[in-house]
Amino acid sequence: MPHAQFDPTARETLAVTAVDAKTRKDLTWQQIADAAGLSPAFVTAAVLGQHALPETSAEAVAELLGLDEGATLLLQTIPTRGSIPGGIPTDPTIYRFYEMLQVYGTTLKALVHEQFGDGIISAINFKLDVKKVADPEGGERAVITLDGKYLPTKPF
Repeated sequence: MPHAQFDPTARETLAVTAVDAKTRKDLTWQQIADAAGLSPAFVTAAVLGQHALPETSAEAVAELLGLDEGATLLLQTIPTRGSIPGGIPTDPTIYRFYEMLQVYGTTLKALVHEQFGDGIISAINFKLDVKKVADPEGGERAVITLDGKYLPTKPF
């Protein structure tokens, strides 16, 4: 039976413990995702407290990280989502995403509505991928794919 968390504190504490174990064991998010049998983006979000893992994935992650039975169960609970406290983010990486949405948010909205009509892009039926690619002009580029199902607004 699925259970939900209503106070994010337990999942936040677990995230700190899990990231500490990841660091001590010198693991990558890809290695943890491989153990879970799911995508790196989903597993990372789950370990950081933003998704529930299926039982077998939670067991595999907990075993790999050396977490106890309580953590295994907690990894399976539906979290209270939202990992950025109110206000403008101060972490430079997160701030750049905020900046991108400040600059391109209305453009994305205009283009989505022009192509799809009135509605939203789901963050529930969603896929995320991050890739590092060579920049032809030198250095590297980040390619971030946000792939969400379009859900039209339905008049009632």
